[in-house]
Amino acid sequence: MPHTQPPTPAGSRHPSFGELPEQIRGLAQRFRLPALESRHSNRAVIGVYVLINSAISIGILAGVAALTKEPFVFPSLGPTAFLLFYAAMSANASPRNVFLGHLIGVLAGFFALVIFGLTTVGPDLEDVTVARVGAVSVALCLTLSVMIFVGVPHAPAGATTLIVALGLLRTPLQLSILMLAVVLLIIQALVINRLAGVPYPLWNPRPKNG
Repeated sequence: MPHTQPPTPAGSRHPSFGELPEQIRGLAQRFRLPALESRHSNRAVIGVYVLINSAISIGILAGVAALTKEPFVFPSLGPTAFLLFYAAMSANASPRNVFLGHLIGVLAGFFALVIFGLTTVGPDLEDVTVARVGAVSVALCLTLSVMIFVGVPHAPAGATTLIVALGLLRTPLQLSILMLAVVLLIIQALVINRLAGVPYPLWNPRPKNG
């Protein structure tokens, strides 16, 4: 018997928005907001939901960075945040994959700096040396392959390893703070997704049904 999708309410036709409509409906049910629940798949409502969650998640980290004067915000957090809220139940967004993916990126990037003698060399994106070419090549290849070998794919880690290999963040303290920022973002995702009624995992990805 063929599977049929329920009809889409008028005015709510949209491309796939991942799990966002269900997360919004979960929040509406939790806080007893029938008007929001009835419009949980509306494009404007989904846009506001993404705006609020992204503002909260990155705003907290930016605030911590401003107070501590440490790099708690870096480019690859953006795509990680997108996965955590847009596709929370995917393997890519599980705490295990997010944490270990970024950790592999950090270690591969630092290893590349070591073998090419760049641990004390600051970034220079306008004068890329042969050593820097080698570092970014080794870092990215190692990161992508090791994530597959270990079974923890997380695409934003590819950006993290380039940040390290390019020397933008390269000291042990900076790299430790980078990983702490990843942990803080995971905790925020756990709180927000669970509040929305999404069974976001504590560590491993949830097994697929069927």
